[in-house]
Amino acid sequence: MIKKVQNEMEAALFNYIWMTVWREKNFEFEFSTEYLGRYLSVTPLGEAAGTAEFKPYRPEDSRLDSIAPFSLHPWVAVDPSKAIEVDKIAFLKEHRGPYLTEMLTLLVGFCKANGYHYLLSLMEPVFYRALRITYRVPTDKVGRSLYYKGDTVIPVIFDVKSILEYPAKYDWLDLDVLEGVELPVLAENVLTR
Repeated sequence: MIKKVQNEMEAALFNYIWMTVWREKNFEFEFSTEYLGRYLSVTPLGEAAGTAEFKPYRPEDSRLDSIAPFSLHPWVAVDPSKAIEVDKIAFLKEHRGPYLTEMLTLLVGFCKANGYHYLLSLMEPVFYRALRITYRVPTDKVGRSLYYKGDTVIPVIFDVKSILEYPAKYDWLDLDVLEGVELPVLAENVLTR
């Protein structure tokens, strides 16, 4: 089950999960000052298992563009307002695998609900390979792999527009699992901390 973070207790769980995973992988912590939405993946027993965070993308002051030329990629250059950042995709070790399809569905559902076409991210290479090969997620690399805050990452753009145009190609996609999950975000509701 996917749940939007809506209170301090859920925010503490969100931070606990991604920080535990980052610590395990020796990543440096990077706290977001602005985000569109934070979500938890929750097991049927009610345990928080994973996280995802959506952040606005502004080419002129993007942390990502200081790492790789996302704004120059043709998908983004045409209309940067159709792109957002996705960060902190993390699952506790004991929950890796079973809940990834729900999380991938969340990524697609959030974009669909808010009119975004592309997700920009820095991906860990093994995770990126799983997304490409196992789940056939359409992506494009934006430059070479590089060392960033504790590990090698690949700058990647997810082509969510393509997934939404051809949903039957993705047997893991089940937007019905998002029924009841708060997805739409209005510009005036962007949270800052």
